[in-house]
Amino acid sequence: MRSRQYGPDLTPPWKRRKLVPEVPADPELVVEEVTTGFCGAVIRCDKTTVTLEDRFGAHRVFPLAPRGFLLEGEVVTLVRPRPAAAGGPARTASGSIAVPGARARVARAGRIYVEGRHDAELVEKVWGDDLRIEGVVVEYLAGIDDLPEIVRAFGPGPDARLGVLVDHLVPGSKESRIAAEIDDPHVLVVGHPFIDIWAAVKPSAVGIAAWPRVPRGEDWKTGVCRALGWPEHTGAAWRRVLGAVRDFRDLEPGLLGPVEHLIDHVTVGTSG
Repeated sequence: MRSRQYGPDLTPPWKRRKLVPEVPADPELVVEEVTTGFCGAVIRCDKTTVTLEDRFGAHRVFPLAPRGFLLEGEVVTLVRPRPAAAGGPARTASGSIAVPGARARVARAGRIYVEGRHDAELVEKVWGDDLRIEGVVVEYLAGIDDLPEIVRAFGPGPDARLGVLVDHLVPGSKESRIAAEIDDPHVLVVGHPFIDIWAAVKPSAVGIAAWPRVPRGEDWKTGVCRALGWPEHTGAAWRRVLGAVRDFRDLEPGLLGPVEHLIDHVTVGTSG
């Protein structure tokens, strides 16, 4: 039997479930999570979760649940963003415009030195395409205690510039005192404030709320693994951290600026 008042659907209009629009979780979209009231901009979205950043820089990870967010006061369901339309410029992991089919340039005489293997692997993952096009080689040192001697042995010059990335380069640190010994216009020493390169990866990218505080005197990587309940095999933990990095958006600004500065220093004004 068909109701003349309501048509084929016998449910009164006021009882019908309102359709909720699906909205792509595009970067910078500002939404509010309905159960917690947390309001922030989308900074990351994967198959099942979305990460929001509020105006204070705090990050929260939420499931992509139906009817889970408010957009301008209206309930919406966030979904993964659609792939970029074909024809747009492809980007490298560092955010630069990709050059399809470009061959690696013959290596310059200049170099970028970083402290350890993890530093080198992270720089390669995010800036590798750019470095190959520019012909810049990144090498890692076993710490920087002998940095003045290393610089002298390198023999920097106008066509052989040297850039050095130092961990935990903060005022009053051992690293800052060593860096201050370098006085050469063709050498640039810059650093990031993080105690270890792991901490330059945003916690939200790794799926944690924050990097743990490790007691003074304890190996930082080992302490992090213990606090997070990860196996105390820092090599495996590092693969987990590095694997979570997709591009520059998963890194803290405190690392992005220094690395870009080093690339500029090594490449600008050199004949390669």
